[in-house]
Amino acid sequence: MAGMSVRVLVVDDDALVRAGLTLMLDGAGDVVVVGEAGDGADVAPALDAHPTDVVLMDLRMPRVNGIDATRRVRARAQPPEMIVLTTFDTDENVLRALRAGASGFLLKDAPPAEIVRAVRRVAAGEPMLSPAITRRLMDRVATEAGAHERARAVLAALSVREREVAVAVGQGKTNAEIAAGLHVSVATVKAHITRILTKLGLGNRTQIALLAHDAGLI
Repeated sequence: MAGMSVRVLVVDDDALVRAGLTLMLDGAGDVVVVGEAGDGADVAPALDAHPTDVVLMDLRMPRVNGIDATRRVRARAQPPEMIVLTTFDTDENVLRALRAGASGFLLKDAPPAEIVRAVRRVAAGEPMLSPAITRRLMDRVATEAGAHERARAVLAALSVREREVAVAVGQGKTNAEIAAGLHVSVATVKAHITRILTKLGLGNRTQIALLAHDAGLI
């Protein structure tokens, strides 16, 4: 994304929220809102009309909710990255959205600088995971029956180094931080992450993090 603006689609059924996010993001300089949608049902046409790097997706919408819309977007060829917008304390569907393929989540009342930073990070392929909030969220709703055993069985397909990288991703570390911790290059870390996604049939880093958490590795 170096030298380019990050193209964002804002999806929320509240017109005031959309207007506020658009005004704030457009003021960042290197971020541009290319479109808006008021419901999950309107996301596909918006993406067809506007090349998009990042979607800011509300969860609660009247016709197609953010979880179903996220699944639909992730099924597209070359899907954009997705960040879920949530009130957190009242919405227990956030984890489902992350499992559906969202790259991270933001609180709707997050400071503008945090939202802009998250959009930039996700567009650059980095996780948008706040360790403290993510752990609280995962611990709140994560453990379905048998999830621990299933996750460990899936991760058994990875090499020792790939498991180390998966754990580091789950800890919210950037590629540079993982590279420094494992004494390898950033390019090597990226290659490991690509192999992990391919081996496990996952869509993004957030799903790696959720799997590592379910396996009890974090």
